[in-house]
Amino acid sequence: MPRARRALLLLLPALILAAACAAPGSTPAAGSGGAPVVTIGVSDESENYWKVYKDEAAAAGITVQLVNFTDYNQPNPALSQNQLQLNQFQHLQYLANYNVKNNDTLVPIGATAVYPLPLYSLKHTSVDQIPQGGQIAIPNDPTNEARSLLVLQAAKLISLRGGGNSLSTINDIDQTTSKVTVLPVDAAQTAANLASVDGAIVNNNYATAAKLGKDKRIFADDPNSDASKPYINTFVARAADKDNPTYQQLVAIYHSPEVEAAIRADLGEDTIFKNNDAADLQAETVRIEDDIRKIGS
Repeated sequence: MPRARRALLLLLPALILAAACAAPGSTPAAGSGGAPVVTIGVSDESENYWKVYKDEAAAAGITVQLVNFTDYNQPNPALSQNQLQLNQFQHLQYLANYNVKNNDTLVPIGATAVYPLPLYSLKHTSVDQIPQGGQIAIPNDPTNEARSLLVLQAAKLISLRGGGNSLSTINDIDQTTSKVTVLPVDAAQTAANLASVDGAIVNNNYATAAKLGKDKRIFADDPNSDASKPYINTFVARAADKDNPTYQQLVAIYHSPEVEAAIRADLGEDTIFKNNDAADLQAETVRIEDDIRKIGS
């Protein structure tokens, strides 16, 4: 997920209150000329692809207003409290964690993309070169830690008891059958640790900031595998709005050729677009939520 940000910035609050506070299950607010107006919470409004997206939506008769958040903790409560009609910033795992923690019922209504989580190295050019007892740095936040462990298992560097899942922690590593040791650090420090370890799992935004090219990448997870499914990014709505046809149209517009090309230009060729239908995404979210509750019980 994927860009860690701390301060919260809400743009145009008065406009949000006027245009976005539709009741759950209601039709989108109508703008001048009767065209629907839909307010979407995002975390990267400055990217050019959102301008392309808004233009394509406008051509389809839908006015899109974006509200930018720089704190990932804010877009879901804002949606739940009717300050937004949709948000698009999170994957299924993040959504499931939020719903369980907050006893909420937000639902995914359409897939956007999944981004590989690569293993980088400055010392080795292949996974096979990593020595027995080598050290790998990974992000220590729960969502990225679990995914990183699955990546390392897929690379045959560690073994997870029970096969692992999207809730695995370093305590699930079977040390006796693992090739490397794992060093959890703050996600922002994974790239900085590369000089002192055999490899590091680095999120896309931090890899870009550290100028880590594909030549330093020695492994990445398979975006089409079952293990990657919880990390599909989605449009999210309130449960009462999950079948809203305007919102479904906005999901389809995201996958128009013009918008997908702009997304690749902004976010990179590693972007893997996904078209899982809403029912599939909702079933996966429920499955993850059930797993989280079992662990917490």
